[in-house]
Amino acid sequence: MNVLIIGNGGREHALAWKIAQSPRAERVFVAPGNAGTDIDGENVPIPPDDFAGLIRFARDNRVGLTVVGPEAPLAAGIVDAFEEAELAVFGPNRAAAELEASKVFAKDLLRSAAVPTADYQVFHNVDDALRFLQDREDVPVVVKADGLAAGKGVVVCANRQEAVQAVEQIGRAKVFGAAGNRLVIEERLDGQEASVLAITDGRTITTLQPVQDHKPAYDGDVGPNTGGMGAYCPAPLVSDEMLSWVEGHVLVPTVHAMQRVKRPFCGVLYAGLMITQQGPKVLEFNARFGDPECQPLLMRLTTDLVDVLEAAVQRRLDRLGPLEWDPRPAVCVVMASKGYPGPYDKGHPIRGLDAADKLPEVKVFHAGTATSAEGRVVTAGGRVLGVTALGSTISKAKLNAYRAVKLIRWDGAWCRKDISDKAAGSGR
Repeated sequence: MNVLIIGNGGREHALAWKIAQSPRAERVFVAPGNAGTDIDGENVPIPPDDFAGLIRFARDNRVGLTVVGPEAPLAAGIVDAFEEAELAVFGPNRAAAELEASKVFAKDLLRSAAVPTADYQVFHNVDDALRFLQDREDVPVVVKADGLAAGKGVVVCANRQEAVQAVEQIGRAKVFGAAGNRLVIEERLDGQEASVLAITDGRTITTLQPVQDHKPAYDGDVGPNTGGMGAYCPAPLVSDEMLSWVEGHVLVPTVHAMQRVKRPFCGVLYAGLMITQQGPKVLEFNARFGDPECQPLLMRLTTDLVDVLEAAVQRRLDRLGPLEWDPRPAVCVVMASKGYPGPYDKGHPIRGLDAADKLPEVKVFHAGTATSAEGRVVTAGGRVLGVTALGSTISKAKLNAYRAVKLIRWDGAWCRKDISDKAAGSGR
């Protein structure tokens, strides 16, 4: 069959690369794609919000399966549009995607399903939120924009002053636009973060290997939040016993709760967790593969991804056998543009890509890249590349990834140097 992937980031490059390995995939199209997806697939110059254009392309090119990568088109109802056109599409519909698109909806659902999460309050205006902060003890909190903010709408605050500033920025200055029309203020949880993703057809849940992402911009988890500066899989922090607990106490109740509110969830259910001394608690849900979590996950997955996604779309995941994984861990290091997550320049030529890709156990996934008029690969985003490598241990996978990073250069390139160091001492 022909497969269409929607999006242009590192996640979509990883999806294109993995799907292209399936003997069932004849042609792999990516709309609009990047410089890397044009190597592992075929780019299509249609933006993710042009639903009519994408549907027309899918029909004209005998696309048997469409896979939606980013959250924005999911929240806007692209799955509904494709299903109405009687085209097979992987991802949650608009109503189900609200699990990511609205922090308020997600927190209320968690509370109704008795899923462990931080205590929280919802505010519809800035003044009420500020009064709440002034009236309570000066303790660490987290301030969240209700809507989508490209992974950056969460501010972890050490004290009241930082929380007030976050409320003013999100709610009054609207630094994340309409996403800040409602605010969530919740207790700050202590511990390490981990991510557990599952593919579900609304009834059956197929849980993937645990991943650990690195959201803060700089080494040691300091600096502003980003879309993710790197990830590794599996995350030793999440033992097999804990993974089973998360399935039973987070994933299953959430899928059942979505059924109860008549929003059955089909797609990737991504639980962002804080592993506290009291056990795992849900920080947030995403309704799609994470970026960069998708890259190390798919580096390790050996089961045919087309079979898995199609089984979910056809509501027959229960007939799919257990997923198979490469036993070697994978580490993904994000290389970013100078200034990210703030303003950054574009158009810098990238050197060393071919040399890095030739290293054993390495794959360079493109995120914010484009091809110039002269045919050169240039920077076109804040997060530019996801340099991903396998290794017999996490430490060796990290070594392989950073060996490739050292070969790649452009003006202003930078990355965190400590991706996967939290796993040190795990023996994996």
